[in-house]
Amino acid sequence: MRYLSVAEMAKKWDVSERSVRNYCAHGRVPGAFLTGKTWNIPENAEKPERTNKKKEKPTTLLDVLQDEKANKYAGGIYHKTQIDLTYNSNHMEGSRLTHDQTRYIFETNTIGIEKEVLNVDDVIETANHFRCIDMIIDHAKSALTEKFIKELHLILKNGTSDSRKDWFAVGDYKKLPNEVGGMETALPEEVADRMKKLLSEYNNKEEKTFDDILDFHVKFERIHPFQDGNGRVGRMIILKQCLDHNIVPVIIRDIHKAEYNRYLNKAQHEQDYKGLEAYFEKEQKYYQESIIPMIFDFDEL
Repeated sequence: MRYLSVAEMAKKWDVSERSVRNYCAHGRVPGAFLTGKTWNIPENAEKPERTNKKKEKPTTLLDVLQDEKANKYAGGIYHKTQIDLTYNSNHMEGSRLTHDQTRYIFETNTIGIEKEVLNVDDVIETANHFRCIDMIIDHAKSALTEKFIKELHLILKNGTSDSRKDWFAVGDYKKLPNEVGGMETALPEEVADRMKKLLSEYNNKEEKTFDDILDFHVKFERIHPFQDGNGRVGRMIILKQCLDHNIVPVIIRDIHKAEYNRYLNKAQHEQDYKGLEAYFEKEQKYYQESIIPMIFDFDEL
C-alpha cells in the first residue's frame, strides 16, 4: 500500500495540515501510523466526516484543557501549556533545565540526559509543577482559599531538599522572615491575617476582572507567605484565576524576568500598575497567538 504525507493528504482533502494531523492523532484515519514524528496515511483513506460543530466546539479554554488532560492528548494546548509554564516559571527561580529537558520529563516521565549533571531539586520541582497545573485544571472552578494555596505549595516542594529542613514549612506559611530583591515582606506572625484579608477582598468581588487578578498577584508577592516557592505559586494562582473567569492566561516568560520584576516592584512600592498591566497584556497576547489558536484549527472550525 502507498502512503501519503500530511501535506499531500491536506491538499487531497482540501484542509489544513494541522487538521490532518488532528484527524490522525484522534484515531479518525484508519491505517495511519507514526514513523518518528511523521504521519504515514494510506493513499485511499477517506476524509473523516465532519462532526456536529455545536456539540464538539469547546466552550472555554478550561473545557479544552480538561478534555485534553483527561484524554492524554499529546501535542495540544494542554501539552504546550504544561511545558511552557513549567519551564519558564522554574527557570525564573534558578532551574537549569532547558525547555527540551522539561518537555522530555513531561512526555516520558524520565530524565534521559547523558553526560550532564542535573540538580535533583530541578527535576523534582519540574515533575511537581506539572502536578500543580493538573490540580489547577481539575479545580479551577473551586474557591480560591488558603487551603488550596497551601496545597499548591505542598505539591511543589514535596520531596525536595527544602522539605528535609526542620525550619522549612512545606505546605504551610513561613516560620522565618524573608525578603525578595532586598525588599522586606510580611513577618511570619503577620502572614495568616494578611492572607485572610487578601482572599476575603478578592472572593467578595462579584465580578472578577483582569485588574483584580493583577492586584491580587502584586499583594500576594508582597506578602511572600512561604519560605520559598512564592513566585511559582503566585504565577500558578494567576492561571487558576484566569481559567476560572475565562480570561486569557498569562505565562510570564523567563526572557522577560527583569521587565516583570521591575514593574512588579514599581506596583508594590509606588502603587503604579500601568507598566505591569501592559506587560501582562503582552504575555497574554503571546499565549493567545502561539497557543490558543491550536484549539480552533481542527477541521477549520
